[in-house]
Amino acid sequence: MDGMSFLDHIRACNAHDLSGFRPFELDGHTVGWVRHALAEALPEVDPGFVVTADRLTIAPEIRDFEARSTLLDHAAAYLVEQGTVKALRGEYYPVLPRWGAEPLARLDRAAVGAFGIEAYGLHINGFVRDEAGCLLLWVGRRASDREVAPGQLDNLIAGGQPIGLSLAENLEKEAAEEAGLDAGTARRAVPVGAISYSMETPAGLKRDRLFVYDLELPPGLTPVNTDGEVESFELWPLDKVAESVRGTGDWKFNVTLVVADFLIRHGWLTPENDPDYLEIARGLRR
Repeated sequence: MDGMSFLDHIRACNAHDLSGFRPFELDGHTVGWVRHALAEALPEVDPGFVVTADRLTIAPEIRDFEARSTLLDHAAAYLVEQGTVKALRGEYYPVLPRWGAEPLARLDRAAVGAFGIEAYGLHINGFVRDEAGCLLLWVGRRASDREVAPGQLDNLIAGGQPIGLSLAENLEKEAAEEAGLDAGTARRAVPVGAISYSMETPAGLKRDRLFVYDLELPPGLTPVNTDGEVESFELWPLDKVAESVRGTGDWKFNVTLVVADFLIRHGWLTPENDPDYLEIARGLRR
């Protein structure tokens, strides 16, 4: 992991082989990708699942959101039994044909990777300008008891997008929990784009779509974590941020992409100073 370029991080987040998966289809939309063994097992778990050689779907008579969600609950419980998933989270993600559409079902967050469902989230770059106008980025260190990326470096605020909350509501909630910011401060976050990647993991296919925000904070404000997810925050100059991403394995895997995007947009990472510039820019929007 040490000595990875920005492009190496992007490639790592996009390493997958779809030949090991078959599409999960609902209403004619491919909403996920499921490993062949899981697809074959699911009709035994619940006869509402229908499997053919080239896809997994749900029986056509099961059209109702709640009925489909119940079916997916049975599958999620099976994943825990099998040990594919450690435990369910009790937080649900929407199963969407595309962002902004009506959800077709909901699925426990822990089972999203096994079903290869597109999962949405938000990442907020919290930054400060010093007297000279140079940017400093707030870097959080994740608590050592986290299941995902314990002790690794993270954005100021980041969180998955659960069903039933708007992005704006989720941003305010996460800003309060993760950085102790009030709603008025959180609302100053500016949406600046989105990053996507598809990454094969032991559980399945992690297909994340991250909405990215920049939030300029006043120099005197120090973030305070309130939900136990982050153990400390530090303010780093961009040189140190970039050097750390390139030279260490200290960062949560997907935050490296959000940082690369920030460095491009603020003119730190340029076509002149990184020969991989075009591939990096393209790779953030797979």
